[in-house]
Amino acid sequence: MSHTYDQFRRVLSKLGFTVVRSKKHETWRKKLPNGREYTVRISHQHGKDIPQWLFAKMLRQAGLTRDEFERLLRDP
Repeated sequence: MSHTYDQFRRVLSKLGFTVVRSKKHETWRKKLPNGREYTVRISHQHGKDIPQWLFAKMLRQAGLTRDEFERLLRDP
């Protein structure tokens, strides 16, 4: 199943990520209490599907598994 950039933004928002920069790509960041920081870059192609190889890379950058992503996407 493919996912869109908008769906990925929605999940990052639910997790507390914020947009810290938006030029050619958006940069989303989340700082954890232990000092660790997650950074994810997202294209401005809002409704378009994310290629599978890129989706896997973005999940790693966000510290998510595919199952966690799917669950967060379904939850209101």
